[in-house]
Amino acid sequence: MSPEMPAGAPGAVEPAARRGTWPGRRAGSLLGRLFGPDADDALPNRYRLQVRAGLLDETLKLATYSAVTHLIIALAVAYFFWGSASHTYLLGLLTVVATLITAATYATYLYWRTHGDTASALTVRWGCRISAGLAFALGLAWATMPVVLFAPSGGDARLLVVAIMAGLISDAYVVGPLLSVSYLFAVPVIVGSFVGLARSGEPVALSIGLLLVVYAIFVVTSVSRMSRLSRQRILDRVRVEDQNETIGLLLNAFEANASDWLWETDETGRFQHVSTRMADVLARPVETLQRASFPALLAGRAEPRPEADQSADLLDRLRRGGAFHQHLIAVDTPAGRRWLRLSGKPFLDQKGRFAGFRGVGSDVTEARRAEAHIAYLATRDPMTGLSNRVMFHEVASEACAAAAQTSPQASDATVSLLYLDLDGFKTVNDSIGHAAGDALLGQVADRLRALLPADAQAFRLGGDEFAILQRGRDGAAAQRLAEATIGALREPYLIDGVRAEIGVSIGIAGAPADATVPEDLLRKADLALYSAKQGGKGRWRGFVRDLEVRVQRRHELDEAMRRALADGEMALHYQPLVSLQDGQVVGCEALLRWARPGLGPVSPAELIPIAEGTGFIVTIGRWALRRACAEAVTWPASLRVAVNVSSVHFRRPDFFADVAAVLTETGLAANRLEIEITESIFLANTPHVLDNLHSLRALGVRIALDDFGTGYSSLSYLTQFPVDKIKIDRAFVRDLSSRPECLTVIEAIMVIARDLRIDVTVEGVETEQQADLLRLRRCNSAQGFLYSPARPPEEIPGLIARLPRAALPTERAVRAVA
Repeated sequence: MSPEMPAGAPGAVEPAARRGTWPGRRAGSLLGRLFGPDADDALPNRYRLQVRAGLLDETLKLATYSAVTHLIIALAVAYFFWGSASHTYLLGLLTVVATLITAATYATYLYWRTHGDTASALTVRWGCRISAGLAFALGLAWATMPVVLFAPSGGDARLLVVAIMAGLISDAYVVGPLLSVSYLFAVPVIVGSFVGLARSGEPVALSIGLLLVVYAIFVVTSVSRMSRLSRQRILDRVRVEDQNETIGLLLNAFEANASDWLWETDETGRFQHVSTRMADVLARPVETLQRASFPALLAGRAEPRPEADQSADLLDRLRRGGAFHQHLIAVDTPAGRRWLRLSGKPFLDQKGRFAGFRGVGSDVTEARRAEAHIAYLATRDPMTGLSNRVMFHEVASEACAAAAQTSPQASDATVSLLYLDLDGFKTVNDSIGHAAGDALLGQVADRLRALLPADAQAFRLGGDEFAILQRGRDGAAAQRLAEATIGALREPYLIDGVRAEIGVSIGIAGAPADATVPEDLLRKADLALYSAKQGGKGRWRGFVRDLEVRVQRRHELDEAMRRALADGEMALHYQPLVSLQDGQVVGCEALLRWARPGLGPVSPAELIPIAEGTGFIVTIGRWALRRACAEAVTWPASLRVAVNVSSVHFRRPDFFADVAAVLTETGLAANRLEIEITESIFLANTPHVLDNLHSLRALGVRIALDDFGTGYSSLSYLTQFPVDKIKIDRAFVRDLSSRPECLTVIEAIMVIARDLRIDVTVEGVETEQQADLLRLRRCNSAQGFLYSPARPPEEIPGLIARLPRAALPTERAVRAVA
């Protein structure tokens, strides 16, 4: 017996050694060979015990009647043969039969009283063994009767013996359910009958023997069939009971623990089965629902009916007697609205008539709420509560389609899109913290909601970008809304006690005038926004066709510049830097030039921003460094070459490696290379900027700060960062003679530069008067048209030779022509 499973439990498996010793299965090795194993050896383990117990129960139910019969027969034999047979034999037979009958009766009594329907495997096993043993002993006892009484008896007595033996053989039917027990009783009786006939030696015995053979075969065959039928009947009953028990457990567990429940109605639609789970969901007592009808329950749904509710179709199927599957209905209960999902199908009674519906239901209220919440989150920005980009495209698509179908002259034909980008948000986010930035976005959303008219809707597209979609208004209304938005959003914000100020730039595009689909509408509003940003921020711009032309131009130049660099269309020209004290050329600045074949030159002011925006400026920068250094090697050793480097390139961690590789490759001395940068490079003060600055200075490369005095210039840069030279912007030189304050600024810069031992170069010198004023302020060097514009590299040697004469008055005419 398996240690994990108690004896008698369904599925208990007995050890092989024990299974082979059951009398009901083997009855010893000899009988096992004669009769083979019982049929229940082939049964599944979970049913074997129950089938064996059932067979034993059916056998024992007739045991009392069989015992009385055997006792009466034993008394009758003793009575009829008392005068012709040995009294000792007759009394012995009677005693043995009475003893065996008494033992069998007592054992049956103990079995029923002690175990009844809950017999264990051990009890059933010993019950079968005892039954087999008693049956075999009883069969042996009766087998002696024909051997002892048939031969010496007369004709009538022999007839009595034959009749008694035939009746005893038929007693095998009583113990027939246990086939082995039946054989153990019947076989000795049959064998004893043949022995008794053989002892008589008379010819009539042969005839009786033949009849006995036919009778024995009939009895054995019938008993075997009856045993199989009993076994199959018990097995079927056990299987049905087991399945019913399993189904019952499953149904009980299903209704007790699952979110689903079973329901059943009669032919009138009234509930016949209502589970407690169903009653809990509907917030009604079970007794109330038992008296209610299914159609009445559905009629109690919410009005007006929700869009997803399928009650009407379900009621129609109930009326027509049709099946339905996963129908969703809304029901108003005392606890609120519940969403149910119901499936059901009709069933028929024994006469084939409609008897009602059976089905399953489930409460999907929480799932519906979760779906609604997910749908809300899918269309809402969780930080601001505004509609998100997904919702924007949906609403904008609908609005653009409606605008495209409406006459352009109609007053409601215009859809205006205001594309908003916050100015200064990154500064607030970086300085106060991301949590404060999130709170700021929430306050921006609140202000937008407060100022929007009824025909406008706000969206957050991502980051610090918002959109306002206004329908049914003309362009003037959109412009007024833009002005109001700029005014509302630039008011100070208070975040956790900290005052923050930002602005907003807005681009405006309309449908169908500018675009008919959301993607184009958003793109054109973005172009207008870019124009507003370029115009100084904190303002709005409407889309105009020129903006699209500019974008096309940028895209065209972006593609063309890549081919131009590869095809050799780009070149470097050099503008000399002249010492103001002796007129000698001290170096040249490399300037990028691009002349497109058939289209003319492209201004660096147009080219550089595009290249910086795409990152191609790094490739151009590496090419310019290599070309400038290679050409400067041919100049006199006293001359330096200055190369402008984009902040995009300089901030890269590999910039110093690029410079060092170029110097090694070209052989130019490091102190002859001057890298020109602008103050904007210090706005993103990354570790790579300082590393590159210090590494270049350590290598001997000079650093020049270009356009000093304009833009983001700060005197602190001169003390915080290693700089060898500053270049004063041409804006101070242009009005040098008419605006004395410009000269004052230059004088102040010169004082600071001399104290810091920094060289000063002045750009944009165009007149001798300007040169004289700067020379008197002891500026180091100058560059400008007074000396020469930028020239191709092949002209530089001649330019270097003749420029020292440029300071002479007799050369002013030559200078003017140049």
